[in-house]
Amino acid sequence: MAIEVGSPAPEFTLKNQHGESVSLADFRGEKNVVLVFYPFAFTGVCTGELCSIERELPSFQNDDVQILAVSNDTLPALRIFSEQEGLAYPLLSDFWPHGEVSRAYGVFDEEKGCAVRGTFVIDKQGVVRWSVVNGLPDARDQQEYLKALQSI
Repeated sequence: MAIEVGSPAPEFTLKNQHGESVSLADFRGEKNVVLVFYPFAFTGVCTGELCSIERELPSFQNDDVQILAVSNDTLPALRIFSEQEGLAYPLLSDFWPHGEVSRAYGVFDEEKGCAVRGTFVIDKQGVVRWSVVNGLPDARDQQEYLKALQSI
């Protein structure tokens, strides 16, 4: 079960596609965070969703907001994927311990071994203010993320 709106967001530190550590705490008091879990790089729906975010990037990554995308892929896969698709925001690897952060947010599919499509809008104090969780084949609407950000 996904973490509930109004709950403190579980802290984490993961490596991005360049091998740099990124922590949720890095943004505390500074930026709201849109945390996007997706199953795997190089798959049709995931590529579509992440490229859609890239097209709207100034809305998701600016002085007030940081986008963080998390999958259970390896760092080399994320680096190639981000370069191939021209993604200019952090792709974080929840590969090892496998799915630890996805599990903390309640979006890990044990049977498939990957995260489902969960998105969490986290305010500057580290509280989950909005979320949506879709099944593996169901794309999310990024305009809903923007509406949630505007309500903070």
